[in-house]
Amino acid sequence: MMDAGIEDNSNHDFSGYDVRVTDAAQNGDTFVYVIKSQLISSDMEYRVEREFEDFEWLHHCLLTQEGVTGLHGIIFPPLPAKPGTFLSNSEAKTKKKIESLAMVDDWQMYCRALEEYLHLVTAHPVLVKNPAVHSFLKHRELPIKTKVKKGIFNKLTQAVEELRKEHHKDIDDFFQNERDSNLTLTAFTKAAVEKFLEIVLTEQKIAIACGHFSTALHLGIGQDDDPADYAFAKMCLKLSEVLDTVKKNFEKVAENDLNTLGFNLELHSRFQDAEKEMLFRRTCKLVDVETANKNLGQAKPHKKAAMEDIKKAADKEFDEISGMAKVEIQRYHRERVRAFQKALIELSDSQLQTARECCVELKQQLAEFKQLCAE
Repeated sequence: MMDAGIEDNSNHDFSGYDVRVTDAAQNGDTFVYVIKSQLISSDMEYRVEREFEDFEWLHHCLLTQEGVTGLHGIIFPPLPAKPGTFLSNSEAKTKKKIESLAMVDDWQMYCRALEEYLHLVTAHPVLVKNPAVHSFLKHRELPIKTKVKKGIFNKLTQAVEELRKEHHKDIDDFFQNERDSNLTLTAFTKAAVEKFLEIVLTEQKIAIACGHFSTALHLGIGQDDDPADYAFAKMCLKLSEVLDTVKKNFEKVAENDLNTLGFNLELHSRFQDAEKEMLFRRTCKLVDVETANKNLGQAKPHKKAAMEDIKKAADKEFDEISGMAKVEIQRYHRERVRAFQKALIELSDSQLQTARECCVELKQQLAEFKQLCAE
């Protein structure tokens, strides 16, 4: 049954949206995000304001929609963690250190993460047809939202289920290999994210050290009229300018790292978790099929017909999920490779541009140093 206030999707053009999250403003204890969207086939632009709980509502609608064949076989685009929560304790410590350096506009990065989530949803051939997507992007007021349950009991139940079923052997080598690969790569990617953040942290620490050194050279200059002291002061001022250039270079290098490869690695890590969740849902259905087969074999004659119907329903649902999952896995790998290639190219281009700009400034300052020495 469709939520009240969500429009029927029968007349929608699913050619896609151009979506931008343009701003974030604090409203009491929450943040409000400004979203501007436009159907690619239309000139009309929509502007709405959403809180993080609205994104959670949208994600819940996508996960629980009805009438979609093989829904549980979809790798749902991962919603960014709520601000202030991160993947692991060690990564949280690293992120906290980065935020303490105050060199990156964290809310700008988070807006970009939410924007990417909406891009992934509206680019998905199945999910974009959900009427909740259009209500989310076009209506200023959303329908009455059902509160998403996130109690500790639900988390414990899910954890127990995963322990019971995650190592259940698959009957299809394709999915068994995918599960094994996902398990290995998920750990490696999370480690890569943490190590990459450590690199960024080091770059930012170097920038701060250069800034302190530059300031110290300024503070150490006296007011002595001695010609030798005056010449030394000029050298210190020039060296201070050089260090300030190096400081800005490391700041830009760290920003480039976070905006390109860092952003992609974090998204890729969340996507691997999303694939793991999809594979687990399919494994649960596999267990249901095997249970139905077992119950049919042990059923008494007067219950055979009912058990046969249950088995057919379980087989049908499992086949639908498996069919969708194979398509999704192929699409997932294709899109992740493309995104990773794009991130590497953007990283190379941005770092090359930063290096060229720094080189020009340093060459000019070297020439000025030489002129000082010749005087």
